[in-house]
Amino acid sequence: MDAAIQNAMTLAQSAPVQAPTATANATVAGKKAKEFESVFISQFLGSMFSGISTDGPFGGGEGEEMFRSMLIDQFGQAIEQRGGFGLAASVTKELLKQQEAAPAQAVKMQKMTMQ
Repeated sequence: MDAAIQNAMTLAQSAPVQAPTATANATVAGKKAKEFESVFISQFLGSMFSGISTDGPFGGGEGEEMFRSMLIDQFGQAIEQRGGFGLAASVTKELLKQQEAAPAQAVKMQKMTMQ
């Protein structure tokens, strides 16, 4: 079993790293930023719910523990759809800004290597 894990790790490490594809499409960047905000909110809520036990007369026990993460993800998506924390607009702006700067940075690096 160790050899199989070692082979899988070696294969994963030797795979070429693919750079993310740039998009000038603000709609796609906005959608991804909203997904990011939803995950951020879910993580925020997850830490808030971590101290709540599932015991008690109306607690769900192991079933509640098992499905709590899915419930928190749904809460995160619902909060994001209702305006969220306001991160999506900033993340979209920064994504587009970084992607516009990336080609200029690549040209600059290429010129430096040719010298």
